[in-house]
Amino acid sequence: MKKFILAVLAVLPMLAIAAGPSIDLDKANNDLRDKESLKRGFEAYINNCLACHELKYQRYNRTFADLGISDEDGAANYMYTGEKVGDHITNTMPGKEAAKWFGSTPPDLTLEARFRSPDWIYTYLRSFYVDESRPFGVNNKVFKDVGMPHVLQNLQGVRTIDEHGNLSEATGGSMTTEEYDEFARDLTNFLEYTGEPNKLERESLGYWVIGFLFILLFFAYLLKKEYWRDVH
Repeated sequence: MKKFILAVLAVLPMLAIAAGPSIDLDKANNDLRDKESLKRGFEAYINNCLACHELKYQRYNRTFADLGISDEDGAANYMYTGEKVGDHITNTMPGKEAAKWFGSTPPDLTLEARFRSPDWIYTYLRSFYVDESRPFGVNNKVFKDVGMPHVLQNLQGVRTIDEHGNLSEATGGSMTTEEYDEFARDLTNFLEYTGEPNKLERESLGYWVIGFLFILLFFAYLLKKEYWRDVH
């Protein structure tokens, strides 16, 4: 027992470090049933993220089928480097060189929404600010000392942060704040989908299972009444 307590006490500091400071996250309010949002998020990912971040557990043809895109349309509008529609969504960035450029290899994002949460991703995409002390001149309120540039800065614009940790309104971007928020929501929606492509089917099946169990409970109750009828 004493060894167990000592082991728990040894692990607690590591858990505290892993948890990190708590931050207020904005609600993404995703809707996985919104196919148009998912399509826009898919396009945003292909055009802005795939060069560095792979989706190596997700296939093109599965994505096309789930989003209502034909293989022909998908190959023409979402596949730019000659892959086959049955291939995984990967890039050609060399891992070792990427680690030298960014400090670490850019992570695969297939399961990022399950690991971080959609609200975290949505807030992260909107929380870059100017920080001249960083190698790429930006930092992120959600991910301190982030090692990537703000690749969407031309869309969102530039934000600054004051001594109280409050972010300013973005300026100089090609999108308004509302437009960029919708862009970030679509991208987050798509990443939530890749984290669990069959989520809607699983939830729908869950209702059927619960209904079946209620029916089974009813018949089990009747059977119990029949068994115990003569006892009383």
